[in-house]
Amino acid sequence: MTTLQAPAAVVMVRPHHFTSNPETRDDNAFQTLSDASADSIAARALAEFDAAVAALRTAGVTVHVFDDAGQETPDSVFPNNWFSTHAGGHVAVYPMFAGNRRKERRWDVIEMLKRDYRVQDVIDYSGLEQDGLALEGTGAMVLDHIGRIAYTVKSNRADPVLLERFCTHFNFEPMVFEARDAQGRDVYHTNVLMGIGTDYALICLDMITDPTRRAEVAARLEETGRRVIDLTPEQIAGFAGNALELTGHSRLLALSSRAAEVLRADQIAIIERSATLLPLTIPTIETAGGSVRCMLAAIHLSPRERTQS
Repeated sequence: MTTLQAPAAVVMVRPHHFTSNPETRDDNAFQTLSDASADSIAARALAEFDAAVAALRTAGVTVHVFDDAGQETPDSVFPNNWFSTHAGGHVAVYPMFAGNRRKERRWDVIEMLKRDYRVQDVIDYSGLEQDGLALEGTGAMVLDHIGRIAYTVKSNRADPVLLERFCTHFNFEPMVFEARDAQGRDVYHTNVLMGIGTDYALICLDMITDPTRRAEVAARLEETGRRVIDLTPEQIAGFAGNALELTGHSRLLALSSRAAEVLRADQIAIIERSATLLPLTIPTIETAGGSVRCMLAAIHLSPRERTQS
């Protein structure tokens, strides 16, 4: 059964010229460099992408695929950062921090949403890039669609004023905190630190620097009836927090094979009380500093009824 937290459809962008983005390397500690040739890296990423789409569709998830033919958008495979969708027919379009990521916005994606789903309004915040502001969608914010809370790590990817504006427009309560990895580096996107399912939440509480705030975040997650699965920093480094719950033939947790491998048996047991793990093998794509959750732009909209002609 579809829940507010587990959508049945996603948008994905097929990368034809995939590479690790040089413009985001300074503040994305998850990025790694490869010795392979650019053509080899791009070909491997394309194969990983197509296999992931096939696995999602086989599992019953509706996947809308758009092709990225240009070479100016190395992070286009991660569309969750530039738009989000919300129950009731609402869409948000976001301002991005890196200059080349601003070119990822595609109005053909928004037009598809209007055609195939019930869209009431589109709120476009992207003009605020001219003021140096960024709020990178469901990378910067991990949204509890049931409890209406926007969990947000403080970073240059999440302007506090813009976060407040989004929360006012979309009826979320902002819950902001600082987080650092084991090396003391700031966490750049909230969705590498945590993921929220219907009945559980994956999060590395140790990476929240303030003990009081750490306890408050854990308490809020539990108040919404979720079991908190406390991840280790090492599991976060393996992208275990970068997962998305979806609805296919059953409820699923889409995550990378690497992420599934670093989860403990007791953690998997908690997840599998309400969702089946769907591991996707994307080692090349993960070198860009994002994983499965980043690849999936969730559609929380009602599909239009198709009339038979």
